[in-house]
Amino acid sequence: MFDLQTALAAQLGYRDTPDRRASEAMMQRYYQAAKGVTQLNTILLQNLEALLAPRADTAPRPLNERFEIRSELLHVRREDTFAREPTAILESFLLMMQHRELRGMTARTLRALYRARFSINAAFRKHPVARLLFLHILQQPQGIVHEFRRMNQYGILGRYLPEFGRIVGQMQHDLFHAYTVDQHILMVVRNLRRFTMPELAHEFPLASELMSGFERRWLLYVAALYHDIAKGRGGDHSELGARDARSFCRRHGLSRDDAGLVVFLVESHLLMSHVAQKQDVYDPEVVRAFADRVQTERRLVALYLFTVADVRGTSPKVWNAWKGKLLEDLFRAARRVLTGELLARDIALAEKQSEATRLLRLYALSDTAKDRLWAQLDTAYFLRHDAQEIAWHTTGWMRPARSSRRASRPSAKACR
Repeated sequence: MFDLQTALAAQLGYRDTPDRRASEAMMQRYYQAAKGVTQLNTILLQNLEALLAPRADTAPRPLNERFEIRSELLHVRREDTFAREPTAILESFLLMMQHRELRGMTARTLRALYRARFSINAAFRKHPVARLLFLHILQQPQGIVHEFRRMNQYGILGRYLPEFGRIVGQMQHDLFHAYTVDQHILMVVRNLRRFTMPELAHEFPLASELMSGFERRWLLYVAALYHDIAKGRGGDHSELGARDARSFCRRHGLSRDDAGLVVFLVESHLLMSHVAQKQDVYDPEVVRAFADRVQTERRLVALYLFTVADVRGTSPKVWNAWKGKLLEDLFRAARRVLTGELLARDIALAEKQSEATRLLRLYALSDTAKDRLWAQLDTAYFLRHDAQEIAWHTTGWMRPARSSRRASRPSAKACR
C-alpha cells in the first residue's frame, strides 16, 4: 500500500531525491533483501532434504568435464569450478535450457554460484566466451523465461548486466505498473515467448501469426531487457535505455541492422500505445505520420508484438479488448501504408464483408445501416463466421433497433 510505504520510509530515514521517491528506495532495498533470503533458504532447504529425505542413489550422468546430472539436478563436479572457470557460471544456465529433464540445481551448485557471483566483473563481461554464452541463452528455443528468472533470483543477471542490476526490486509508483521494474521486464519477455507457442495461438492470433514469421526473434528479447532499464535515473528512460541497448549490441557484435532494430524498439516502445490510445487511428494523416516514424514493415511488426507484450506486462488489469482492437487496427492501417497493398488476410476479410453486405440488401437494409454495428466488432468475429452467419446476426441485431424506433414514432392520427 503506497500510503503506508511512504510513512514507513520516512520513519526509516529515507528521503525523496529528484529521481526517486523515498518509498521506492525503501521498497527496492526490501525486495533485494527478500531475494537474498530466498536464495539462502533454497540452499538450506535442499541440504535439509538431502539429509532427512534422501532420494534413491542413481548413477550421475556426466554432461561435460564441469557438470553432471544427479537426481534430475544440475551438479557442479568441483566446488571451485566457477572460481577456476568463471564463464561456467553462464554455461550452467545454458545447460539448464538444453536439458529439459533437469528440474533444478543441487545445493552444491547453488552454493558455488552464490560464492562466485562477484567474479562477474568488468573482465568477465569482456570475455568473448561469456558474451557468446549469453547470446546462446537468448537464442535457445525454450526455457528462456525460466532461466532469466533463475539468473535474476541468484543475482547473476544483474551482475552480467550492471544496468539491469540497478533496477532489481525497484518499484514504480504509478497507476499502471503492478510489478517491480525487473519483474515487469521479465513479464514482457514471457509475453513475447508466449507468442511463439502454437498451443497458445488462440490468445492472440495475429501476434502468434506475426511471430511465427519473424526472423531472429531473440532481438525482441534483448529489447525487452532494455526498454525500462533506465527507470529511476531521471530524464527520458527511453532515450537512456536506448544508449544502454546500443552499448550491449556493440559489445556482443550484433550487426548494424539488428542493433538498429533493438535500439528503435527501446527508444520507441511507447510510440504505438500512445498513438493508438491518444490519437485517431482511423485518420489517414495520423496513420501516415506513424508509418513515417516506423519506416519499415519489419520494424512495424516488431513494434506491434512488443507493444502488446509490454501493455500486458504492466498489470493484469491494464489490457482489454478495446486496446487490443485499437493496436491491431493501427497496425493494419500502417502496414498498408508501408507495403502499398492489402494483406491476404485483409482481402479475405473484405470479401467476406462484401458478400454479407450483398445478403443484407435482400432484407431491405441499406449498405450504411450496419456500419455502426460492424465498427464495434473485432476482426476475430469476422474471421470466425462466414458471410451468411454475419448477415443473419446483423439482421437480428438491427431488427430490435428498428422496431423500437417505429414504436416511439407518433402516428398521424395522434399528430392530428
